[in-house]
Amino acid sequence: MAMRFASAVFLTLMGSTVLASAADVTGPYDPAPAPAQPAAIDYGGDDFVFELGIKGVVDPEYLGSDEYRVLPGAIFSVEYLNLPGIGSFGGPDGLGFSIGPSFNVVGERKADDHPSLNGLDDVDTTYEVGLKASYEWEYAEIYGSARYAFGGADGFVGDAGANLISRPTDTLTLKLGPTVSFASADYMETYFSVSPSEAIASGGRFSSYDAGGGFKSVGVAASAKYEFTPDWFLNADASWDRLVGDAKDSPIVEAGSKDQYSFTLGISKRFSLDLF
Repeated sequence: MAMRFASAVFLTLMGSTVLASAADVTGPYDPAPAPAQPAAIDYGGDDFVFELGIKGVVDPEYLGSDEYRVLPGAIFSVEYLNLPGIGSFGGPDGLGFSIGPSFNVVGERKADDHPSLNGLDDVDTTYEVGLKASYEWEYAEIYGSARYAFGGADGFVGDAGANLISRPTDTLTLKLGPTVSFASADYMETYFSVSPSEAIASGGRFSSYDAGGGFKSVGVAASAKYEFTPDWFLNADASWDRLVGDAKDSPIVEAGSKDQYSFTLGISKRFSLDLF
């Protein structure tokens, strides 16, 4: 099922690109079209503009797993926020500096569900809450986020990256670029360490291991966003992450995979609120 969903995401990304390219074909004597510009949006005095939606997610069963699952997820992003007396973030053209919330949920890890984890302690669902900041130019962007984790794992986790941006049409935006993630020692210990008692309980399958904080993964991410009707969007994302550092050397990862893939496909709507 995961492979069928991944194929759907891939076809969506490729189909969007092909359709956009076909729309840009010109005759031998036609002038070349001007590059598409970010569509300007008239917020009409609104103070808070955001996107809300749902998506399907294909990702590893747990951090370091070589098995995949399909889960529902939520889409939420802040496009514009105006705070009287403080300032505004984001803007009508989508360019410049923006700041907003950053959320993530890491599902529970239960040894009973995965025979390869026999002997390891279960890890409850982890919730991550924090902030994301970015700066976008016409053809590129940089971003970073930091979140506090609680629940199954405690500590801090975050990521950063950069993207090249292509806008084949005024309704389609494509992004591609490198990513890096990091985590505190407490967070890394929960997901990648093996205690002496766990090593014994595993019957020697896992050796004792103590993971430290630092870089967790490096990778590449791609996304496509298509506004099929005003304020309604189709969203497709795909990413590859390679676990590095203490995460890569964990016996848990050695029994699974250092390569972690993720695919999402969803629909969202833009909402505007006049708060002040």
